[in-house]
Formats: sequence, structure tokens, C-alpha cells
Amino acid sequence: MATRSVATVFGGSGFIGRYVVKRLAARGHIVRVAVRDPEAALFLKPMGAVGQIVPLFAPVQHEPAVQRAVEGADLVVNLVGILAERRSGDFQRIHTEGAGRVARLAAATGASRLVQISAIGADPASRSRYASSKGAGEQAVRAAFPAATILRPSLVFGPEDALFNRFAAMAQLFPVMPVVAGASRFQPVYVGDVADAVVAGLSREDAAGATYELGGPLVLSMRELLTYVLTETARHRRLMSVPMWVAGLQAGVLEHLPGKLLTRDQLLMLQQDNVVAAGVPGLGDLGIVPTPMDLVVPAYLRRYRPGGGRSNMALA
Repeated sequence: MATRSVATVFGGSGFIGRYVVKRLAARGHIVRVAVRDPEAALFLKPMGAVGQIVPLFAPVQHEPAVQRAVEGADLVVNLVGILAERRSGDFQRIHTEGAGRVARLAAATGASRLVQISAIGADPASRSRYASSKGAGEQAVRAAFPAATILRPSLVFGPEDALFNRFAAMAQLFPVMPVVAGASRFQPVYVGDVADAVVAGLSREDAAGATYELGGPLVLSMRELLTYVLTETARHRRLMSVPMWVAGLQAGVLEHLPGKLLTRDQLLMLQQDNVVAAGVPGLGDLGIVPTPMDLVVPAYLRRYRPGGGRSNMALA
């Protein structure tokens, strides 16, 4: 029988969040979508019944707003994360202090379950500020809410992603595809599987207090990922390896431009493999069969083909 308990999802209007919100609404929960911009989260409301999905202002840096968002909630999910800082210290404020604040207030207000989204490679000792802040955030969550479930996904793909869509858009525009850290390995995981893992983390007794690393069924190098995109978009582009010192110079410029297409911190992360570690629990331990890329990615990359995928035009 469906429950009407309250679930609060921080970052619920984001890429992963929309899938989590839809699943929680389908299970009968009242879903509070805690975000910086409630107006931008209104598109989620049709995913539930009238009044079931409630966007509200609650940035993880704002203590009173976070407390209001978790008050009376039985389930809490924190999906908030950034890939680049707008201001120095944002990683610390959002990934570490924000995650700790959500966990502390969720515990104080009586939430029974908490799921924290982290990332493969999270490590307080990492040279990357992203990875070190994620690792410190995990420690803060564990200290405040020991029964929290921590999920560490690899690169996440899906129709709205900033992964394959970005590479495909580059293939449309540029005659050459730059390859940075071409040998680094990744294990792309479907966004729907990550959302299912969140739901499992909230509902399975054996998930309380556990950490899971989430990866898909295929491990690919960066060069192989780009080759896959070119194949699916029917674009003939030369792959050009970029030496790390050149990439560092480019990142030093790009990280100061709007959009932050590449930062020096991201370069540090790109030089590390991003795959599920041996012996660490994963999707299978949560009862989830990983979704292959070929079942999802070709459908949404078709629009990047010559003619928008609607014609038999010659390959570009």
C-alpha cells in the first residue's frame, strides 16, 4: 500500500534529481524539492498528483532553509553537487559543509533514512578540490548520520546529460576532436539506475550505513568514449591527443570564462580512472541490473547526426 510519508530531495530539479523525484512520487510520497530556484523546479509538479510535489527554497548553505525543508521528513536525499566553482571555496561550502548540514539537521529532526550522492574517487586526501571536498563531505555525513547510505556514481548518462550531449555538440562544430587523458577509464552509469539506487538506499534495510559505487556494464577509455560518440552521430572527425601541459594552459584560460568548459581541477580528475573498485558493493547488491549504453544513448544522440538524423545525407 502506498505511503504518504514526506521525502525531501535536495537538488531535485537537476539531472539526477528529476528521476529521483518521479520515482518517489510514484511510490506515493509527498516530495519536497529543495532547490535554490523553486520557479525552475515547477516542471516537476506534473510528475505527481496535485500538491504532491512541492518545490521550496532551500540551498544547502542556508541553515534555516535546510531545517525547514527536512522538518517532518521521513526520507532525505542530498544530490547537490557542482563540477566547477563560481567562487573560491564553493566546493567546501557545498560538498562538505552543505552535505554535513543536511545530515546533521536530518538527524536532529528525526528522519529515518538519508541518501548522500558522492562520486567515485571521493577522497579527503585527493589533490583535486572536487574529490577532496566530496570525501570530506562523506565524513561529515557519516559523523552526523551514521546510518546514511552513500552512493558514488561514475559518469552518469541519460537524455539530459552533459556528457554525451556535450561531446556530440563538439563533433557537430569542430573538424577535430581533442582528446585529454585518452587512456583514463570510465564506467558510465545510466541515470535511471542511479535513481533506482537512491530509492533502494532509502528502502532497503541492508543499505543503511553502507557505501556503494555505481557503474554501468562497460568500462571505456576517454578515447573510446569519444569514438563511440562519433560513431553514433555519424561524424568523421580526427581524434587529436592533447598533451597534459597544453591542456593545463588551456584550462588556465577556460576556467575564467563563462561556462567553465575545462578547469585545472577537472584535469586532475581526468587523470584518474573513474571505475568501480574491486570488492566494493555496487548496483547488483541493490538488486539493480545495470543498463547498457546502447539501449539509451543512440536514441538521444541521433539528433546530432547530419540532417538531424532524419535523412540519408552524406556523412559530415
